[in-house]
Amino acid sequence: MLVYKQFKLKRVFAFAGYHMVWLTAWVSVVAFSYQKFELSWLSIPWVPIALIGTAVAFYVGFKNNSAYDRTWEARKIWGAIVNDSRAWGSMVKAYIDDYSLDKNKNSQDIADIKKSLIYRHIAWLYCLRNQLLKPTDWEHERQGGFVKFKARQFRKKYGLGLFEDEIKDAELYHLLSNDEYQKLKHYKNPATHLIDQQAQVLAQLTKAGTLETFRQIELQKLLNSFYEQQGKCERIKKFPLPRQYGNISQYLVSIFIFLLPFGMMSEFSGLTGGAFYWSIPLTVLVGWVFVVMETVGDYTENPFEGMGNDIPMLSLCRTIENDLRQMLNETELPEDIKVKNGVLM
Repeated sequence: MLVYKQFKLKRVFAFAGYHMVWLTAWVSVVAFSYQKFELSWLSIPWVPIALIGTAVAFYVGFKNNSAYDRTWEARKIWGAIVNDSRAWGSMVKAYIDDYSLDKNKNSQDIADIKKSLIYRHIAWLYCLRNQLLKPTDWEHERQGGFVKFKARQFRKKYGLGLFEDEIKDAELYHLLSNDEYQKLKHYKNPATHLIDQQAQVLAQLTKAGTLETFRQIELQKLLNSFYEQQGKCERIKKFPLPRQYGNISQYLVSIFIFLLPFGMMSEFSGLTGGAFYWSIPLTVLVGWVFVVMETVGDYTENPFEGMGNDIPMLSLCRTIENDLRQMLNETELPEDIKVKNGVLM
């Protein structure tokens, strides 16, 4: 998540400034060809160019709104995970107590059960996050050429590359028993298995008389809610913004930018001397605006991509972890995730 209220020009040009290079080259070729060789037939009336630009702007605007909706939905899902996780810790702490039906359990046994249930939930949070960060075929990391190069660069400077140490600290073996951790590696969807394991433990506690049936049902409702939130995250991750919107807009912007300098020539052709060449920076600026709108939407549609525009899952996981550990009266807590280079992951 980008946390600066305002972007510095340096950050803006790092994100999209390189587009000005090819824009300037293309516009300059058209302008100098028109002026030096007096190729008046190159000019196109401005009205059709303006109509195309208007249509493209509406199309790109629709795409960007849809991309933002995906990101905002992802944030709401993780907000629900935060709330339900706190409820899980509170209910585990209150429902599994020293006054349980099983009188064979002593205080230490009860404390160990609470800790196991809460730690397994923390492991589920990090496990879900790790699964959501695996790149899909349509994300920038899986593309080729320059797109892949820039994606890795952004990821390193303004994404996961800034938080490698924090990620290592969240290894699951710190939260699970060695046996459970080893078994977890064999599942295709470990996060799903961890919730199922929680349900099996609740059933065993109820069978042993350590947990009342009513309390098991209430805790199971929370586990079902976690399944629901996980499914919603997987829906966003595994179902891209429909490519007829996500990809065709790039072609439309390219067509508009290709035609743009020809339309600008007709508008500036009446100017004498060097005034004509003002068309070059102005045309580049107009084209760059459209490219930036397209690029912003393109990098916003995937909120689990490991870049600076992502949902701050690592920070949310750490916040939940510390809340739950404090419910267990622990005092040695991992540090909160801090902002680095204007990014909170």
